[in-house]
Amino acid sequence: MNHTDPRLINLALQGGGAHGAFTWGVLDQLLEDGRVRFDGVTATSAGAMNAAVLAYGLMRGGADGAREALHDFWRRISAAAALTSPLRQTPVERWLGMPAERSLAFTAFESLTRTLSPYQFNPFDLNPLRDVLSRCVDFDELRGCRTTRLFISATNVRSGNVRVFRNEEVSLEAVLASACLPQLFQAVEIEGSHYWDGGFVGNPSLYPLFYFTDSRDIVVVHINPMVVDEVPKSAMEIADRVNEITFNAALLKEFRAIAFVVKLLEEGWIKDEYRPRLRHMLMHSIRADDALNSLGAASKFNCDWTFLTGLRDRGRDTARQWLGENFIHLGKRATVDLRAEYLDAEER
Repeated sequence: MNHTDPRLINLALQGGGAHGAFTWGVLDQLLEDGRVRFDGVTATSAGAMNAAVLAYGLMRGGADGAREALHDFWRRISAAAALTSPLRQTPVERWLGMPAERSLAFTAFESLTRTLSPYQFNPFDLNPLRDVLSRCVDFDELRGCRTTRLFISATNVRSGNVRVFRNEEVSLEAVLASACLPQLFQAVEIEGSHYWDGGFVGNPSLYPLFYFTDSRDIVVVHINPMVVDEVPKSAMEIADRVNEITFNAALLKEFRAIAFVVKLLEEGWIKDEYRPRLRHMLMHSIRADDALNSLGAASKFNCDWTFLTGLRDRGRDTARQWLGENFIHLGKRATVDLRAEYLDAEER
């Protein structure tokens, strides 16, 4: 679909392992639709990989180039997992319809990562994502990108602070750092500092979009559910929900800050001479809750091509519906009421 005047928006892409293929689908639909273009993209973990591939594809071949680059990236992820992943179910387990969380491979994997560190079970720090990313993105070229503003978040292991890598700093190591789950991989060293997954302190970090972009619209692509329908009961369900809460905590804090600033602006608490110093950002959400709520924790490691393309298609459908309902509001008003959805009653 071709449009002469696409709306400029910012994207915020969460991490979530293989569930990042849902974000691939969202991006694919937005690129195909053509009514929006991207100013800044802030991202973490799997979102950071999508962001790097997206930006590289855009600078090389526009929307069609980005769609092709994302497809190639996820196809390579699937192929690499087929050769290296220890988490594949056996044919008998698949035939019996056994949930992946109960498979022998995943049970052994859970036990291993709870007992040993990656410095013990992976002393050579092997990471198949390194080869895939290096084949899909020329990071020397990407650092010169002027078409998309990138903000990749990682967690500084020693200080616990967020480090946001901007275009000129984005490297293979920076993206790997953003996706470095400490139970699986050794901390990534960059210029003498060590980093883990950015989701601990920013999933993703929104504040760079306030300072370094032109668009007021921020579209958050949520992979980790904010709300669940049932209280988790099994040890695995509890651990998965703890991770979801942990990885959403930093984002919720930023939502509270944004809601406070919006309240100050909308209710006239700021003197006119100070108002230009505060940006009235317009928040939007594309949420995967309905599309992914039936999937367990083990599915975040499932890189089977059929599964990934299924997630992509769910992402495309969700983005198509979101555009149909919300496109007309871009640049005019927020489509998410942060105070109503994410704040307690006493904070509103």
